[in-house]
Amino acid sequence: MKTIGLIGGTTWLSTAEYYRIINKQVSERLGGANSAKLVLYSVNFEEFQPPEDWEGWLRTASALSHIAGKLEHAGADCLLLCSNTMHIIADEVQQRVNIPVLNLVEETAKEIVKRKVSKVALLGTRFTMEEPFFRKELSKFDITSLVPAADDREFIHSSIYKEFDKGIFRAETKRKYLEIINELESQGAEGVILGCTEIPLLIQPDDCAIPVFDTTLIHSTAAVDFALEEQTIAI
Repeated sequence: MKTIGLIGGTTWLSTAEYYRIINKQVSERLGGANSAKLVLYSVNFEEFQPPEDWEGWLRTASALSHIAGKLEHAGADCLLLCSNTMHIIADEVQQRVNIPVLNLVEETAKEIVKRKVSKVALLGTRFTMEEPFFRKELSKFDITSLVPAADDREFIHSSIYKEFDKGIFRAETKRKYLEIINELESQGAEGVILGCTEIPLLIQPDDCAIPVFDTTLIHSTAAVDFALEEQTIAI
């Protein structure tokens, strides 16, 4: 079994989900007392608030690359940035380590193609919805992405930083998210990307009439696939 390196803490709530999902899948696939081989570096999220300019992002990339190097030195065979937004600088981190950084956006695109969906709603932080890094990667797979109207984007962004990051998940917030998803479905969305690692803590697949792409689950599953590539699966 290969060792998975996690850079978490952005936020700790979703990082705990990464840890849970990865270990659960390894246990289910291998049986017995098997669990994942992991090295985890959890940052103080207050020190990694998304910056507003590219120079700030480059400083973030430098800090995360330093952490990535520590995980590589500790024996990690691959790395995961446990955050959608931080994938803005995933390529910069990849350039500074010798092990693969499993890209959440690419893995999500592969899953969308597998489900034969070509147009999706994209929900996430303002950076994820408005910066090109996520939508550009989807377009490489011939996937069209729709984002909410400006007021709804602001509501989603605010809910992530003022509620989800603090472990607050309100019924009225969920209702608003479902209204936004329904509106995007009416515009032709065939599926919805929950493009923030905390959103799946609010919205479940059964809540939606269209397929839900949970990036935390997709990313974690890709890590397990990588780690167990040469392992015998339990029957």
